[in-house]
Amino acid sequence: MSKIFVIVGTDTNVGKTIVSAMLVGALGASYWKPVQSGLEDETDSQTVARLSGASPDRIIPEAWRLRLPASPHISARAEGVEIDVARLGPPVCDGDLIIETAGGVMVPLTDDVLTIDVLARWRLPVILVARTALGTINHSLLTIEALRRRDISIHGIAFVGDEEAQAQRTIASIGGVRILGRLPFLSPLTQKTLQAAFDASFARADFVS
Repeated sequence: MSKIFVIVGTDTNVGKTIVSAMLVGALGASYWKPVQSGLEDETDSQTVARLSGASPDRIIPEAWRLRLPASPHISARAEGVEIDVARLGPPVCDGDLIIETAGGVMVPLTDDVLTIDVLARWRLPVILVARTALGTINHSLLTIEALRRRDISIHGIAFVGDEEAQAQRTIASIGGVRILGRLPFLSPLTQKTLQAAFDASFARADFVS
């Protein structure tokens, strides 16, 4: 049976796109970024394609592409548009699907709708991506609490960064979530090193059973 996972983060730049690329490559999944804010540099879809080896047909076009690298509602306003959240429904595709949100779960998509409101409507399991660095306990537990308040299923948490075993255990214990694995900083960061990291630190069975 095909799986859909939504990759969410405790903040922006925590590593959601790299984790998404890792899972797309490891599972042979398709990828969808509903809203892309910022087009000057490599987009998240392009990064995932490069690091996962996914064929073009498995990178589903974004519903909204906005030039300004800012919160989606601000980026949309700068272009004189408003994101139509009704259009943000998971696309139909063959096989597994990885969906990556923009920023943290409380990021506004419009003046009235937060990302977490859309997640609550979708009712899909989320994978929380969190840093291991200082401050992660607070940010992670706040995000977990927000998701639970809206009855959003948390499949597990994936950490990114250097090993901080005590902090990671604290988040898992207090938050009541399972640790799926930890992705270390990779240099060089390539398709090969990323998939090797998945094989070393994650269990495929956690994503297919």
